[in-house]
Amino acid sequence: MSARLRICRACDEVIDDPEDGVIVRHELSNSGPGWDVWAHREHADDVELINPDLLRIMTRVWVVKAAAE
Repeated sequence: MSARLRICRACDEVIDDPEDGVIVRHELSNSGPGWDVWAHREHADDVELINPDLLRIMTRVWVVKAAAE
């Protein structure tokens, strides 16, 4: 079995040193356990933690709810 490559979400580079990589979030999957999102330690703060699609959808929901009140 081959080892999995860990790719930094911020810079899209391979994380060569296992000590340099950190899990910044876990993304769910529709069929299966999902996957971990990795980043270099120095890039961990640069990874966008909020899903922009989710924010866009929720903003629409909040606007409709506010207009209905």
